Amino acid sequence: MTGEFSLPIRVYIEDTDAGGIVYYVNYLKFLERARTEFMRSLGVHRAALTDDGRIFVVSQLSVSYLLPAKLDDEIVATALAHQVGGATIDFTQTVRRTDQLLLKAEVQVACVDQASGRPRRLGSNIRERLLATTKIERDEV
Repeated sequence: MTGEFSLPIRVYIEDTDAGGIVYYVNYLKFLERARTEFMRSLGVHRAALTDDGRIFVVSQLSVSYLLPAKLDDEIVATALAHQVGGATIDFTQTVRRTDQLLLKAEVQVACVDQASGRPRRLGSNIRERLLATTKIERDEV
């Protein structure tokens, strides 16, 4: 797999406010699903927790809401890993409706130890799978 990962999503009533517009926090759920399915496509089937006690948490998030998604829209959430650090993965993510960019986000996911909550280096197998997806900027921190 290379490049940007795309996840088609249908907007349901549960995603919207009383006016049929997607409630702002639900976009974060769409982004989470796209990152989770991206990691699953790399063979990481439990993207939040690894067998050796590493967990992945969002450590930084910047979101630009550009246009609203509405009830029954067919949208696409994307995930592109563009930098891999020692204990972090930086993603550029979008939500689109056909040609329209609805949302753009920069998301940093940190790998931490489940017991202590302290940063922990990415496992070499996950790191190599991420680096193989695209020409990711390597950060050797």
